[in-house]
Amino acid sequence: MTRVVNGVRVACLAILPPEKIQHLEFPQSSEHDFHVKKVVYKSDPDLSESRGNTAMLPAYFGGTRFNLFTGNQTFYEREESFKVNETAVVHCGFYSEKGGFKLSDDDKKYMQGCQVVVSTCSFGGGDDLYQPIGMTKASLEKVCYVAFWDEITLAAQEAEGNIIGDDHLIGKWRIVVVEDLPFSDQRLNGKIPKMLSHRLFPRARYSIWIDSKSQFRRDPLGVLEALLWRTNSILAISEHGARSSIYDEGKAVVKKNKATPEEVEIQLNQYRLDGMPDQKRFKGKKALAEASIIVREHTPSTNLLMCLWFNEVVRFTSRDQLSFPYVLRRLDVPGINMFPVCARKDLVNSMGHKRKVKPLVRSTI
Repeated sequence: MTRVVNGVRVACLAILPPEKIQHLEFPQSSEHDFHVKKVVYKSDPDLSESRGNTAMLPAYFGGTRFNLFTGNQTFYEREESFKVNETAVVHCGFYSEKGGFKLSDDDKKYMQGCQVVVSTCSFGGGDDLYQPIGMTKASLEKVCYVAFWDEITLAAQEAEGNIIGDDHLIGKWRIVVVEDLPFSDQRLNGKIPKMLSHRLFPRARYSIWIDSKSQFRRDPLGVLEALLWRTNSILAISEHGARSSIYDEGKAVVKKNKATPEEVEIQLNQYRLDGMPDQKRFKGKKALAEASIIVREHTPSTNLLMCLWFNEVVRFTSRDQLSFPYVLRRLDVPGINMFPVCARKDLVNSMGHKRKVKPLVRSTI
C-alpha cells in the first residue's frame, strides 16, 4: 500500500527485503532520556478477599472493577502514578494468586523463554484463529507466536475442528488456555494480554500485539526494524482512521452502544478536570490512536505507560481508545511512533468478528 507525502507517493510500510531481515541483529536498548529507570509492581495485602475476583458492577453504580487481580488503586495513588520518578511503584495487575488469570506451569515456562513475541487473544469464543503469514526463516526461529484463549473459545474452536496438538500448537500459534478470568466483562479480560505483555513475558525485549479479528501478514523482525529501530522509537501504534479527538470518540462510543452514556460521561468529565484538551493533534500526529496493533520494546517507560493505561480501563470504561491519549499526554513518554492508518492496513488482513462473544457466567460473592 502507498500514500502521498509532500506530493510524492511512498510505501506505507517500508519493510526490508527477506535477505536483509535474515541478518538483522537486536540493537542495544533505545530507551530515551526518560527519568523512569525501574518499575515496581504494587500489591495490596489488605485488600478484602470477600470482594472476589469478578468485576460485576461499573463504578457509577456503586460497584468496583478493582479486584484481587488488579489491586485496589485509590484515586490518590492514580495521581501519584503519573509523577515521573526514577523508580515507579504502580498497580499493574497480577496482584494475588487468588486474583485469577491462571496459566499452566508448562505455558509459564514457555513464555519465560520468549525474547520476541507476537500475541493475540480470543475470550468468549468471538473470533477464529488466523495463521500469521509473510515470516522469514529468522523470525520463525526467534519469535514466539502466542494466542490466549479461555475455555469458551477452546470449546468453540474444537467444535470447528481446530484441535490443539500435543506440542500445544495450532499452526504457528502456541495456544495458552487461561483459567479463572478476573473480570465478568470479556472485553476487559482481553486488555490483560494486550496491555500487560511485559508481565506475561518477563524476559521478552519486544512484543507485537494483534487484535484477534486480524491476520498478521508481515515479518515480525521486519516490523520491529521499520517501526521501532529505524525511527528510534520504543512504542508504535496507529493513528485512528475516523476521528482525532477523544471527546469525538466518546460520542461515537455512546452512539454505537459500546459503553453507556454514564460511563463515558464520568471518564471524560474526569479528563476535562485533569486538563485534557479537546485537540485533534498532538506533536504533529492525530491525538487519537487506533489500538488494534501495538509494537513495543519492553523498557521501564513503556512498561509504566502500559500499566497506567491498564489501570485507566479498569477504573473507567474498557474502551481503550479513550484512555490512551490521556495517559500518553500526562506521562509524555518520548519515542512514540504514531504510524499512519495505511501502514496498519499493510500489517494485517482485517477479518472482522465471527460470532457474538459469550459472557462469563459466575455466581456473585
